[in-house]
This record gives sequence, structure tokens and C-alpha cells, in this order.
Amino acid sequence: MQIHALDKAQLITDIQLGGNLNHAVYQGRRSDFALMLALLSGDATETTPLNPPYPEKITEAQLRKAFDLPEPTRLIAEDRDYELCESQADAFQKAGLASAKLNDCVSPSALHFPAIGTHNLGEDVYHNLSGHQRRQLDSENGKTAALDPVNLYNQLVTAKRFNEMHVKA
Repeated sequence: MQIHALDKAQLITDIQLGGNLNHAVYQGRRSDFALMLALLSGDATETTPLNPPYPEKITEAQLRKAFDLPEPTRLIAEDRDYELCESQADAFQKAGLASAKLNDCVSPSALHFPAIGTHNLGEDVYHNLSGHQRRQLDSENGKTAALDPVNLYNQLVTAKRFNEMHVKA
């Protein structure tokens, strides 16, 4: 009977011993220290928590709802941002800077307004292009050059011949 009682009374973690384990070390009581270590369970599944202490994943939407945060500011402008900026400019013209700031706080607009119709080039680069180059970009309409190895080879040979003729002349 006593053997079964000792098995069931086995300690799982050192936390159950409180400060007794530390006191045994500091006071040099080796026999008490050895006894307490022997009473601790050697089974790793008993000492390892099987349930995670924290929830699996908290999404950004759940955190925003918990802390009552607004939606994040958009980085790149959409169509509605141009209308918002128009209303902010109108508020500034009619009622001043305080009204424009209030309008921006109530309905914030995007942080970046990329240029429209510049074929993914910067505005300064696009405006430095000649009219011919701009028409060429418009005519391509986002098409990429189809690479045909046979025609490419012929074009390279022809270009090389023309270059040889002009260099010798």
C-alpha cells in the first residue's frame, strides 16, 4: 500500500517544492536535496505543457477591434482618395486650415499619389521624354516585345552588316 501512495504523491515540478530545494542547496543539506530530486518526476510528458499558454494567432483585425483602432491609412491612392482630397481642398478654401485638418482626421486619404498615365515611370522621367517617345509608349500600351529567335538573329546580322558598311565608308 505504501508503495502506491508514494507513486501517486510524486512531485511533477520543482515549483511544488517551493523554496525548500534552494534552502537545501544553500545550507549544504545534500541528503534533503537528493531526496527532493528523487521525488521529482522523470517523465518529460508530465513536465511539458501540452496546451499552449497563449492563443494560437490573433489577427490584426481582432487586435484593431480589441483596442478600438481605425483602419490603417492606405499607402497608395485609389479613385476615392482624389475625391477626398478635393473635399479637403474645398474645406480649406471655405473654412481654413482647421477645417481641412478635421476633414483629414475624419476621412484620411492615402499617403502617396502616384502619377497617372506615366507608364510606371516617375513624373520627372516621363516629362523629360520627347513627344515621339511618349507616343511610342502609348502605342505599345503595355505590350512587351515578342522575342522571336529567328527574326532576332536576322536583325542582328543585318545591323552588323550595316555597321560594317558605315565604318568602312
